[in-house]
Amino acid sequence: MKTSVVSRVQAAGKAFTLIEIMIVVAIIGLVTAIALPNFMKTRKVARTQVCLENLAQIESAKQIWGVGNGKKTGDVVVETDLIGPTLYIRKLPVCPGGGSYTFGVVGTPPTCSEPGHTL
Repeated sequence: MKTSVVSRVQAAGKAFTLIEIMIVVAIIGLVTAIALPNFMKTRKVARTQVCLENLAQIESAKQIWGVGNGKKTGDVVVETDLIGPTLYIRKLPVCPGGGSYTFGVVGTPPTCSEPGHTL
């Protein structure tokens, strides 16, 4: 019987205490509180950058279309002029922030409805 009591005491000594577990949880919470805002900011910057690249692609397609078709500043550009399998852009780019693109006219940059996404 003495050996079973000794082994129980030794096994109980190897467990974590409540204080140790609380300290670990607090440290994890602190690291999360510091990292989460930085992650969200980085994600927003990445979405904005992708949208700006899409706007630049649309602007390039507008310029090529305008030169190729003898258009001048102020001529209206519609989606069907630029977007299609055999046209300047195969598929309409999608704003990762959920905005929509407006092509505008030749000579003005395209716009996105999402705030802060401007060329």
